[in-house]
Amino acid sequence: MKKKTKQENIFSSKTLTYFLQLADTMNYTQAAQILGITQPALTQQIKKLEKTVGSPLFYSIGKKLRLSNSGHIMLNATHKIYEILNETTDEIEQSTSATSGDVNIGILSSIEDKVFENFAIHSYNNNPKLRINIHMLTRKEIWENLENNKIDLAIMYLPDESIKNWKPYESKKIISDNLLFIHHEDKFKDREKIRFKDTINNPWASYPEDYYLNHIIRETFKNQMVDAPKSVARFTTPNQLLKFSMQTQSSTALPESFIMSKNSDKMKECKTYASRFTPNIKFDLAFVYRKNKGEIPRISRFLEDFEEFLSEQDYFSRLKSDKQ
Repeated sequence: MKKKTKQENIFSSKTLTYFLQLADTMNYTQAAQILGITQPALTQQIKKLEKTVGSPLFYSIGKKLRLSNSGHIMLNATHKIYEILNETTDEIEQSTSATSGDVNIGILSSIEDKVFENFAIHSYNNNPKLRINIHMLTRKEIWENLENNKIDLAIMYLPDESIKNWKPYESKKIISDNLLFIHHEDKFKDREKIRFKDTINNPWASYPEDYYLNHIIRETFKNQMVDAPKSVARFTTPNQLLKFSMQTQSSTALPESFIMSKNSDKMKECKTYASRFTPNIKFDLAFVYRKNKGEIPRISRFLEDFEEFLSEQDYFSRLKSDKQ
């Protein structure tokens, strides 16, 4: 049996995956859980890698794990390897058909996905050989999947300050959106705009702490020098938040595009009202993808078809039709 070379031991897919996950979490227990292995197994693999490269990749300060100088070099090299592999895959796919194959899309789970669901139906009816795969993901999962080439397109909110390296990516704006304050107070029901200090009288239902919109809300309240709302429940989707808010009379904040898709008369019957914050909280909904993806025929065709889809009936009009 042929003995593995030093390079094969270092750059095997499993070894790189284990190293990257530990470098991301900086926690053996958490990394092992995500990877679906035991902590001793992960520790053994990392020690094996360190023995192969001849240097410690991590060190501890108290209970906190840190990357060593060698670890930083290894991390940079690993990212470069993934970059080359992704570019190679993209170059190969650029020679493929524009009307067949898979388009993998990651949608931020806090986004109203009605328009994208309807476009998937439209696309299938016009081109059944092109298979659209939609995944509802967290912000962290979206970026991990983009970096690992597991999704071709992300549909997400921008700007996103958590993104440190935009160089490999480009974005294509879909719409501009606003965040609305959802409440049940009759004295504010006719207000088009509402001050931040008037939104914290009642408990809130919120997105999870690491979600984009929750981050935007916290930062904006901080900038307005108003205490952040007290959250009594957290949900990952706008439908869950609205349902909880309506049935418990708690407040929340939801994208205007989502509220457009709802029956305003039904909301008023439940004494549920929507107002814009002042100052307004704005953000964009956009496609985000690796630059080479735009050269792949089926991805380019997908984006062109989506643009044509919206030219026939715009995004907001499609949201308003068939209100729930």
